[in-house]
Parts: sequence; C-alpha cells; structure tokens
Amino acid sequence: MKNDGQSTPVLEIGGTHVTAARVRGPEGGWKVEDGSLVRRGLDAHASAEALLDALAKAAHELGSSHSGRWGVALPGPFDYHRGIALYEHVGKFDQLRGVDVGTQLARRLGHGLRSMTFLNDADAFGIGEFALGAAGNSRRAACITLGTGVGSCFLADGVPVKTGPDVPPDGSSYLLAYQGRPLEDTVSRRAIRSAYAAAIAGAAGQHVPADQHAAVGKHGPGAARGTGAPDVHNIAEAARSGDAVAAAVLKHAFAALGEAVGPYLHRFGAEMLVIGGSMAGSWDIVQPAIRRGLERAHPALGTLPINGAKRSEEAGLVGAAYWARRVSVPRT
Repeated sequence: MKNDGQSTPVLEIGGTHVTAARVRGPEGGWKVEDGSLVRRGLDAHASAEALLDALAKAAHELGSSHSGRWGVALPGPFDYHRGIALYEHVGKFDQLRGVDVGTQLARRLGHGLRSMTFLNDADAFGIGEFALGAAGNSRRAACITLGTGVGSCFLADGVPVKTGPDVPPDGSSYLLAYQGRPLEDTVSRRAIRSAYAAAIAGAAGQHVPADQHAAVGKHGPGAARGTGAPDVHNIAEAARSGDAVAAAVLKHAFAALGEAVGPYLHRFGAEMLVIGGSMAGSWDIVQPAIRRGLERAHPALGTLPINGAKRSEEAGLVGAAYWARRVSVPRT
C-alpha cells in the first residue's frame, strides 16, 4: 500500500457523535493529520434527512485538501458492501432503515468525492490497531473492544474474517452466549453495573430478585442508572481499594468474556489478542481476568499474548482510512 501524498478523509459514526478526520499513511506511519479532527454531536433519533445532513456537515468541515476516497466506519446492522442501512428496533438510527446512505452522502458531498467505503466500527478499530502495530508481527490476530458492550474483529493479514466455524457469527463476539444467556448480559457496562448493585444489596441483606441481572438486560442502561450503581471505572477503583464485592464482580465478568471467546481464538489460530475500549483503562483488572477465562476455555491459551490497544482514540479513524485505501468503492 503506497502513499500517494494525499490524506484519506474518514467519518467515524457512533450513537451520540460523528468524528471526521484526515488520515495520513502508510509511509511514515499511520496518523490523524494534525488539526484535522472534527467531532460533532449526533442525535441518533433524528430524521433520516437530519442525520444525513449532520454527517455531511462534519465531512465538509474537513475541506477539500484530501484524496476524496472516503472511509466510513459505523455500527451495524448495515449492508457495508452496498451502503444501505438495516437498522430496526436497535435504539438508534432506525429512521435510516432501507436508506442508501452511500448514495445520499455522495449527493451531499458533491464532485470532490471519488469513492466511499463502509465498514463496521469494531472492524475499523481492529484494522486500525493492526495498522498501528498493536498486533506486532502476528498474521492472525483478534481485537476486542470493551465499552458499552463487546465488539470484536478477527483479522487474517489485516482482513476481517466474518464467516466460517473459526469465528463467532459475523465475527461478532457480542452474539455469543455465556451459561445459556447472551454474553452481554454478563460483560457489558449495564451488566457489570447491575451485577454490582445486586451484589451490594445482597451483602447488605436486602431482598434481591432472582432476575436482577436479566432485568437490566431487558430494560437497558437506564435500569442500571436507576439502581444508583456506580460506573465501571468507579467499580474498578473500589476493587483496587479493597472492595471484595467489586473485585469479584469484575473478575467474573471479564473471565466470562475469556471463556466465551476462547474457543474461537483457539480454532482461529490467533497469535495475539488486542483489548481496547474504555474498560481496558482498568488493565490491571481486565487482563488477568480475561487470561483466567481463556485458560478455562483451552489450556493452550494460557500463553496467548494479550496487548492493550496502542491508540484507542485514533484506531477507528486509522482503520477506516486503511480500508478505504485498500477497497475503494466508486460512488456516482
């Protein structure tokens, strides 16, 4: 992949914001161009026209001094090849369902656009960390992001593997189960907060319904807020300060992740596991617990190298640029 001297424009779209940037690479190393980053709030419940206008506005703020080969990272469900949104009852972007986002953005961006390549946001993060060197010299690596939920990307020579028995369905670990329940009922922001609230209540002798954890899974993050439970980083601080309940809750959650993902890492032949996302900031707690879970899944995973993400804030942007330069889909 040669550098043509021009930066690559990218959009990274989340449930509450859109980030636009110009990315340079690969020669001289991948990096977000100084002064180019634009981050704007986004209302995931706005109309399709308003959402598309907001994305285009952020894109236009980058100016025209770039290649015009856009990389766009965003969450699914989405037809990334055709650029069509498939959202329905997922709590965000439902108004875009069936919309040809690629064509609509191309119309708004105008003649300076040469191509537009869409990819999943978890894949963009994994590809970005691969490009930035977090996977070392590994040809087969997996990247897991721990934020609101669990994102994942299984990479073979920098290319996401989405099908086959060696990876989770669609390469997405959030679709896995743990002890008969969706994995994110055990390891996610809402699940950890709920588990801690239930454990504290139980330790205090209060009545705790048997389905305390499941209730948050059904009603979403607001239910966790309703319990008054602290956020995950606060629970991690409590664990470091000697709170045995907090330590047990976190160890259980992250070990469960290792147990659920471990069989796939083994079959895939992963040479490296990269962990990113906001929860990875509690590395001293997260890494050992995941290691224990991996060892339970398969003894050979006890020696699997586990690295923290190199540049979490930039990885998704770099991944979108890397992919746009590799797979350019013309838009007219």
